[in-house]
Amino acid sequence: MPWLSDPFTTDFMVRALVGGALVAAICGVVGTWVVIRGMAFLGEAIGHGMLPGVALATVLGLPVLAGGAISAGAMSAAIGALQRRGRLSYDTTIGLLFVAMLSSGIIIVSHSRSFATDATTILFGDILAIRTAEIVTLACALMVTLGIAAKFHRSFVASAFDPRIAHTLGLRPRLAQVMLVALVTLAVVASYQAVGTLLVVALLLGPVVAAHQWTARIPSTMLLATAFGIAAVSSGLLTSWHAGTAAGASIAFCAICLALASAIIRNAHNRFRNRHDRGVHPTGELDHIGSEPPFSIWAETR
Repeated sequence: MPWLSDPFTTDFMVRALVGGALVAAICGVVGTWVVIRGMAFLGEAIGHGMLPGVALATVLGLPVLAGGAISAGAMSAAIGALQRRGRLSYDTTIGLLFVAMLSSGIIIVSHSRSFATDATTILFGDILAIRTAEIVTLACALMVTLGIAAKFHRSFVASAFDPRIAHTLGLRPRLAQVMLVALVTLAVVASYQAVGTLLVVALLLGPVVAAHQWTARIPSTMLLATAFGIAAVSSGLLTSWHAGTAAGASIAFCAICLALASAIIRNAHNRFRNRHDRGVHPTGELDHIGSEPPFSIWAETR
């Protein structure tokens, strides 16, 4: 099938696919915890929190990824500092910082002579321009992500179930929360080149939502979400190549479509099984497939 293979005969498309696959793996791991803990707004906010650093680096001609990482890290630290004071709710804290960082980033970018081009790259990414050095950076980010996720797995699980139990078990829930925010920050920064600051949540949420229709344990959800993420990257790049659309936006759209398609297929599968069970069992009892929660949280701590 030439339409499937021809686009990946070019070097820049191969680099985009490899880089996108690494981003999908990072987001598959971190996005699972984002969904479990209900941290989607945090991911979106940190994505926008990158904007001032990326914008300032663009204006000054400095590495944009470094600028974005510093800016996102500063926002994460500010969220933690305000939370420790306990005077504002979590959502309120994130919302205030979200607006502050977004507006300051736009102010900085507005001073650039190439405002339109810079803004498009910042907001929607430029995965087709990814270089070998950036792929190496993404590979290192994936190793760090896997290391932290493995080391703090039990702490993350116990904190998601009940922070008091985590504290009783000596699993340090506060440190787990800090490390989880750090993972979200790392995933957002790593995804910048692929989908920009606006669409990063698509890769964090879409593949995981698609995966949890079919899995019940956290590690298996991470693996399947990674596979769905790679599928979204591949299909998005193909769409961009053949339809001439923006690559980052195409990838994000494919990720959301995968989540929707997975939910539809799972629902149809459940209905088919339920009808089959009605025919087999005279009592009409149902199997209730899919009625269990998407993640067996407590089982992960054992």
